[in-house]
Amino acid sequence: MLSLLIPGPQSPGKDMDVFLRPLIDELKELWVHGLDTRDAASENGVFRMRVALLWTVNDFLARSSLSGWSGQGYRACPTCNEDTPSMRVIGKKAYFGHRRFLPTNHHWRSNLQFDGRTERKRPPRRFSTTDILEQLRRVKTGIPGKHPNYGGVKWKRGDDELNWRKKSIFYELPYWATIELKHNLDVMHIEKNVCDSFLGTLLADPHKSKDTDNARRDLAKLGIRHELHLFEDGNKLMKPAADYTFSDANRRKFCRFIRSVKFPDGFASNLSKNVAQNDSRLLGLKSHDCHVIMQRLLPVGCRSLVNKNIWSTIVELCTFFKQLCASTVNVLDMVEAQNQLVLILCKLERIFPPAFFDIMIHLVLHLPEEAILGRPVHMRWMYPFERYLKRLKDYVRNAAKPEGSISEGYVVDEALTFCSRYFDDVETRFNWPDRNDDGIHPTRQLSVFESQCKPLGKQSYLELDNNDRDKAEFYILNNSPELEPYLNEHKQELHVRLGEGCLNINEVHRTEFAGWFFEKIYVMHRMQAPEVTTELLSLSSKTNMVVSSYPACIVNGVRFVTHDRDVRLRTQNSGVSVPGTGQEMFYGQLQQILEFSYLNGFSVVLFRCKWFKCDSKHMVTENNIASIDINGEAYKDDQFILASQAKQVFYVADPSRGPNWHVVQHVKHRSIWDITDDGLSDIDLLQHNSSSNFTLFVDLGNLQEINLLRRDQDVILIVQPVTNASRPVTDDSSFLNDADEVELSDEEDESVEEYADEETDAENEIDTEEDDDDRSYHTSDSD
Repeated sequence: MLSLLIPGPQSPGKDMDVFLRPLIDELKELWVHGLDTRDAASENGVFRMRVALLWTVNDFLARSSLSGWSGQGYRACPTCNEDTPSMRVIGKKAYFGHRRFLPTNHHWRSNLQFDGRTERKRPPRRFSTTDILEQLRRVKTGIPGKHPNYGGVKWKRGDDELNWRKKSIFYELPYWATIELKHNLDVMHIEKNVCDSFLGTLLADPHKSKDTDNARRDLAKLGIRHELHLFEDGNKLMKPAADYTFSDANRRKFCRFIRSVKFPDGFASNLSKNVAQNDSRLLGLKSHDCHVIMQRLLPVGCRSLVNKNIWSTIVELCTFFKQLCASTVNVLDMVEAQNQLVLILCKLERIFPPAFFDIMIHLVLHLPEEAILGRPVHMRWMYPFERYLKRLKDYVRNAAKPEGSISEGYVVDEALTFCSRYFDDVETRFNWPDRNDDGIHPTRQLSVFESQCKPLGKQSYLELDNNDRDKAEFYILNNSPELEPYLNEHKQELHVRLGEGCLNINEVHRTEFAGWFFEKIYVMHRMQAPEVTTELLSLSSKTNMVVSSYPACIVNGVRFVTHDRDVRLRTQNSGVSVPGTGQEMFYGQLQQILEFSYLNGFSVVLFRCKWFKCDSKHMVTENNIASIDINGEAYKDDQFILASQAKQVFYVADPSRGPNWHVVQHVKHRSIWDITDDGLSDIDLLQHNSSSNFTLFVDLGNLQEINLLRRDQDVILIVQPVTNASRPVTDDSSFLNDADEVELSDEEDESVEEYADEETDAENEIDTEEDDDDRSYHTSDSD
C-alpha cells in the first residue's frame, strides 16, 4: 500500500502517520506478544518470535514526513537541532559557519576571511534521546488532513517547538524513544547532490551553478573576497571569473576527459552519453553516475584544471566518501573522519560562496557518526529501494491511473513468481545465469588444472616458439603448490652439483626443472608409485605444440578482453593486476588468452600480459591516486600468469601528467567475494575493500594566500545592463546572518530566527512552500 503513495501535491506529507497505522499496530503486536514460528532446530519445533523496527531508510524529504522534524528553515539539520549553523543569503538560506565545530582555541575561528567576522559560538550541543523527548512534549497535537476545516489550517510554530511539526507515530513503539539512530541520512542522495553542486559550479552550468550573481552580492555584503565582487563598467555589470570555475578551454578538457573514460563490463553506465555535444556540461546524471564520478573521476579530472588548494579540498571530500562506502568500515577511521570533515568543510567555506552550502553539504558532517552507529552504508542507503521503485514504475501502462497499473502489475508478477517455483527445467528468475557466469568447473587434485575460463569469441590456434612455450610450462609448474617438494628437491640437487656459490642457479633451475620433473615422474610411474596420479603424470608431460587463443573469456565471474579487441569497445576489460610476494602490486594489460592442453584432456588457461614498471620513476601515488606510465614495460621475460590469479583493474587517463600516464582504478565486483581460509571453518570471513585502504589526510595549506580570481583570458564576464535592482550592494546593513552579536558566554546561543526580518516569519508556518533555491537539494532521479 505504501508504494502506491505517489509523490506530488496530493501526497500525504505530514499525514503519513495515517497510512502507517496498520504497520505500527502489527509491530506493537509482534513486540509485545510475539508470534509462534516453526523452527526445525528447536525441540518442540516452534519458538516465540518477536520483531523490532531497527531504523528507517529514506531520502531527506521523506525523513521530514516520518520523523516530524522539518527539513527546511534555519534549523533544517535534525542532528544539530536548534544549533544548526545557518544564515540568510539573497533568495535562500545557507548552512554556513562550520568553524563553530572547531575547538574554541583554533586559529581559524579568528580568521576574518571566511565570512568577515570572528567565530565565537560554541560547538553545537549533542542532543540525547531524553532531550528529544523533552522537545516533543512541547509540540502541539495536529489534526490530520489538508482541508482548511481540518488539519489544512496553517499555524505558526512556537519558538519552543523548534522545527517539530508533529510527534511521529513511531514513538508508540515501546522501544523507539531509546534508539539513537532512528532515521538514516541517505548517503545515495547526499552524495548525488554534493556531486551536482561541485560539477555545476566547476563547469559554470547556468542551471546548476551555485556561483550565481546573487552569490557574488552575498560576498559584497559580507565584505570578503573583494576580487570576486560585481562591478560596473559603463552601463554594464561585470562579473569576475572565479578560480573555482573552469575556463572555457578547461571546461572542454574536463568534458572530453569524462567522454574518454571506459569502465569494465557492468561497472557503470556509459558516461560519454551524458556529455553535451559542445563539451560544455554534463546532462542527465543518475545517482550511481554521480557515485562513480565523485569517487573515481572528479579527483583525477580536475587535478590540472584548478589550483592545488581547491583540488586538494575536493580530493579530501571524495576520499571520505570512499571510506564511507567501503564494505568494511573501521570505527577508528570514522572517528578520525569526523574530525577531518570539520576542517574540509571549513576549507570549502574559504573557497566557495555561502550560497554553495545547501543542507546536503552540511549533512555530510554527520555521516561518520551514523556509520559508527549503523555500520556500513550498503545496508542503509536507498539504492536497492530506488531500483525496486523503478521496477514498480515500469508496471505503469495508464499514466492517468498509476496506482491501478502498479497494483495490477504487482499481482501478475507475484502470480508468475509463485508458478515459476514449480518449473525445474524452465529458465526463470530463480535460475537465470548471471551475465558473467563462467559455469561450474570440475574439481581437480592439482590447483593449476582449476585455472579454467569460459571462452568468448572465435577460437584460433597458435604455435608458440620453444622459448615462449618453455616459459609458460615452467610458470605452470612453479605455481603449482602441490609440486613444492619436487621444486625444493631439484634446487637441492643443483646446490650439490653446482656449489653454493653459483650465481645463476635460479636460471638453471628454470631451464632444467621441466625435464628433470618429467624423468622423475616417469620413473615413479614405472614403479607404480601411489602418489603418481593421472593429473600429476599429465602435468609432467609436455603441452601440445598448438595452443588455443581467445579474444575474451570469463574467469571467476569477471569478464576479461584482450587489449587489441578492447580498444574497439566502449568498455575496458583488459586491465589486470596481481599481488607480489610482499605488499607490492603489479599492473599490466592483457595481450593474449592462451589455453595449453595436456594429456588425458587436462588444460590450463594462461594470460599473457604487458607489465608496466612500478618503480618510483614510473609510478607516483598522491592523495590516494596512483598514476602509472604505461610506456614503461617491465618483465618482458615473465609475461604469463594463471587466469585464476588475475584481478581486474581499469585505467583512466591522467591529464595532469601527460598522454602516457594513467590512473589505476581497482574494481570491486558485485556478488563476488574473496573468502580466506584461516582455520576458522565455522566462520565465513569476507574480505573486501576496507575504509582503512584510503588515507584521509587534510592539507591545511596556507589559506591566507588564496586568491580566488582566475587570471586568464576569461577574467571578466558580462552579466547584464546595470539597473537599480542589479547594482552592486555597498551597504550591508540589511544583510542577515545568525551571529552578528553572539559571543561566547555562559548563556545559550541565541536563536537564528532572531535575525530574520518580518518577511521571513511566514517560513515558520507548517507546510510553507519553499522557493526553488531552498529546495535545491531535492532530487527526482531513479537508479
